[in-house]
Amino acid sequence: MPFTPKLTYKGKPLVRKDNELYYGRMTDPYVLYLQILSTKQSGNMQVADKVHLQLLSTDEAKTPEARVARQTTKNGLYNALDIGSIWLQKANENH
Repeated sequence: MPFTPKLTYKGKPLVRKDNELYYGRMTDPYVLYLQILSTKQSGNMQVADKVHLQLLSTDEAKTPEARVARQTTKNGLYNALDIGSIWLQKANENH
């Protein structure tokens, strides 16, 4: 039975565990790794404030350091996903 993600963003799976998220398909050459570094209060909820994102190669033959293609830190989860989805699309198209 194929994996069906509960969350998607722009048609790709978004998987979260605690403060870590993976965006993309592991069968593609690249995925996006996001780590929520800090949160802030917004009404009754805690929302992501600082988010570190990395564009990672899915090539397991590479060392962990060599798998990081790009990285940055953004304010807010939406901003991080927005720039990350552009990186991911371009990297997977150019591979």
